[in-house]
Parts: sequence; C-alpha cells; structure tokens
Amino acid sequence: MEGIVIAQQLTKYYSKGKNAEPALTEIDLSVNKGELYGVVGPDGAGKTTLLRILSTVMEATSGSAHLAGFDVHNQPEEIRALLGYMPQAFSLYPDLSVMENLRFFADMNGVPRNIQKSRIDELLEFARLTDFTTRRSENLSGGMRKKLALACALIHEPQILLLDEPTTGVDPVSRRELWQLLAKVIQRGVTVMVSTPYMDEAERCNRVGVLYHGRMLITGAPADLEEQMPFRIVEVKAQPRKTLRAVADQMKGVLGWRAVGDRLRLLVSDPAEVMPRIEKSLKKEGAEVSILREAKVSMEDVFIHLAETQEVKA
Repeated sequence: MEGIVIAQQLTKYYSKGKNAEPALTEIDLSVNKGELYGVVGPDGAGKTTLLRILSTVMEATSGSAHLAGFDVHNQPEEIRALLGYMPQAFSLYPDLSVMENLRFFADMNGVPRNIQKSRIDELLEFARLTDFTTRRSENLSGGMRKKLALACALIHEPQILLLDEPTTGVDPVSRRELWQLLAKVIQRGVTVMVSTPYMDEAERCNRVGVLYHGRMLITGAPADLEEQMPFRIVEVKAQPRKTLRAVADQMKGVLGWRAVGDRLRLLVSDPAEVMPRIEKSLKKEGAEVSILREAKVSMEDVFIHLAETQEVKA
C-alpha cells in the first residue's frame, strides 16, 4: 500500500557549526491512508521537528517529504488545503470565544460561508463544546482548549491530521475524551499522525515509529514490535523488596529488571524455566511472594530496550 505521508532521508540541522548535532537524521517513514500512526519518543527526540516539517511550517535541511503526492518544499499551499495541524503549544486566539475561533479558522481555511454554520455546529457537538460557544478560549480548561484546537484543525475537513502531543498537560479524563474523539476521526477515513511521549497511547495506534535522538529506531504495529523483543516479562511482587531486588540481580536467566510501582518487571529468556527458581529463591530468603506471573510485553518495555541498546551503541 502506497503511503499518503512519505518521508525519505529527512534530516534537520538547527545550526551550521562544525560540531552541530542534527535534530533529525535520515528519517524514512510511510503512513498509509486512513491509518493512525504514532511517533513515539521522549522530550527532545525530534517529534515536533518532524511534524513541523511535514506540516510545511519548517524546512528540512535535506531529504524529501510528500503528503498526498505533494512536495512539502515545492507545494506547501496544496498541502495546507488538505492538512489539519494541531501544534503542541496552544495555538488559538485567547481573546476570542470558542465560536469566534471556529469562524476565524473556517475563514482562514476557505470554508464557504454557506456551509460554515452547519460545519461549526457539527464540530461543537463533536467536541462537546456546544454549551461554551461564548466563552473566551483563555478561560477554557486545558482539556477543553485541546478539544477546541482539534475542532479548529478539522474545520475544513482535511484528509490528513497531524497532532503534536495533543494530550500533554491535560488530566486523565480529558486524555481519554481526546482519544475517543480521535477514534471518531479515524472512522471518517482521515489519516492521523500523532506524536506522544506516552507509551500507553502508542498501544492505541495502528503502527508506531520509535524516535530517539533524532533517529527512527523501529517502525511497526505495537503487537508486532512487542513480539519481536528478545525477552519475555515476568512480574513479581514480594516483601521485603530489598530481598526481591537482590534475588533478581543474582538470578540466572534474568536479563534485567525495572521497578514499576510496588513490583518488578523482569526481562527473562524463558518464563516457565525462571519462575520456579525465582519462587524457590525468594522463599529460601524468607520473602513473602504475593505476585509471580508472566506478563505481556508492553510498548514501554519495547521503548526502554531500544533506548538502552542505542545508548550502548553510542
């Protein structure tokens, strides 16, 4: 399937000095039409830079990118007509009301006046903002601001939607509501590319690309990436925790571990072989074991493994 968003060898430098480090290094990606594609990585990974280039806001240093067949360098106006872009920072006019912002973006994106009312009414209901049309955007909650920004990005019915960390800085309820709205957008056939530092959000995507220090480390469906990892996960909860950590450090077959809440997630080669030995060692040391089970490899496990491997190579 040919991608509707394609980048080839995309590279970006912010400075030209001899020791300048690239913000992006030779990024290759292809996003399919109607897909929810996640760009996953920590702060400073290059997520915002990538989306700014794709949205024609910023020029790449080298490489190329196309959206729906249009070149981001040579055909920005054609791209903007079919693109909705929601930057990470609040991008609306704080002294305008919800309705005034929607009307402004409708005019700016060339939505005909004779269909503006019906389109705005549809988006107000979609974003659950119907009761807040006269409220200034500066007086909205963080979650409501994000929903208004999303509605403004959708005002001209774009084919492609680029969202830069849309749920950063909002409460858990608003995060859930925003993802529910995105699910409806996907159902309408819009291609959505979203950046996020949250690994639980990566699980929601059809495919993800893991971006780290400006490099795309891996791309694929979350379930496929999790299956490709060279380890399985065993989850353990035992008291005292000091004993649990000591046993994990010394246990043959445990490749590594990390603490998550009140338990450890152990990276092991063979859960069926390791789990009985862990239990035996913990009981021998007088520890009380309350949880010992194989757990699903998560996108967080994938990311940490890839990042640590990259650091070792560096």
